[in-house]
Amino acid sequence: MSATTDHPPLQAVPFRAPTARLALKSVSPSGGPVELDGAWWPHSRDLTSELSTLADVLDPLWGRITRIAVNPRYWPIIPPRIFVNGHVVKVGWFTSELDPHKILLLSYTAGRWDLLVIPPEASAPSAARLMAAASASAGPPMTATALMTAEQADDTSSSYEAAAGRPDRLVVGI
Repeated sequence: MSATTDHPPLQAVPFRAPTARLALKSVSPSGGPVELDGAWWPHSRDLTSELSTLADVLDPLWGRITRIAVNPRYWPIIPPRIFVNGHVVKVGWFTSELDPHKILLLSYTAGRWDLLVIPPEASAPSAARLMAAASASAGPPMTATALMTAEQADDTSSSYEAAAGRPDRLVVGI
């Protein structure tokens, strides 16, 4: 008796390096309250495609993401669920309860994380400063909006100081 199989031959699949632009805090031994667990700089405002890239990095670190919550101010389309890496992630949105510059990620196995969402159109120097500030373990906890406001104020003063002939500051957004 012979058996035949209709399975296609195995093919080598190239390794796909994660493309999420992400900075995370190290685990703090104090266990105190933390406003942000890090920062994420998506490439676009397309939540469906961007969440897959984010989950590629976070699922192995934190456990499978099962739910997310966003503020709809900066996400033009918010589907009720997104198919990500072989599982469904339920999506919720809150206008007044959730900081518009933050994404809330939930996992059944590991809990909750809050990430600053850096606008996709941010300059690389600005995004680097925001990622460093959101993932810093030292200093008082800051909200996502407070970090974004401080960065916008820094951008304004950097442009002003450059115009005034002060070369000691980085010029962003001119």
